[in-house]
Amino acid sequence: MDRGAAQPYSGPATIGLQVPALPEQLMMLRALAETVLHMADFGIGEVNDIRLALDEVATILIQDAIPGSILDCDLTYDQSGLGVRLAAVASSEAVLEDGSLSWHIVRTLTDGLSATQGSYSALVAGYPTVVEFRWRSRTSEGGQA
Repeated sequence: MDRGAAQPYSGPATIGLQVPALPEQLMMLRALAETVLHMADFGIGEVNDIRLALDEVATILIQDAIPGSILDCDLTYDQSGLGVRLAAVASSEAVLEDGSLSWHIVRTLTDGLSATQGSYSALVAGYPTVVEFRWRSRTSEGGQA
């Protein structure tokens, strides 16, 4: 074995980004997601579906984020699919209400969705909120992307 040669890495990789929780930052988040997904060899259809789900969740969090807060996004991918984690500090407990079209879209496009919200924290002046979803690669299941 040549010790100087690069060895392929087959484990999960995580890419993270923190942006101000502002609507104009959605473009940065979309660009990062699209780049990561293409580098991870997801198909065009998969990229579009994942990007739409990510955009819906990020929009929900940004709309209720406290002023001056950060939207934290982690994309973890491997051969089986992608895990997305978005976190922000919400100004209300209503951010995770279940009946919206956005939540329906995310549930339809993803293979697993969880959302948690902590109690009001005086330290961050809001409700710590985390939304995670999983997307299994259709090509790893023998299907076409």
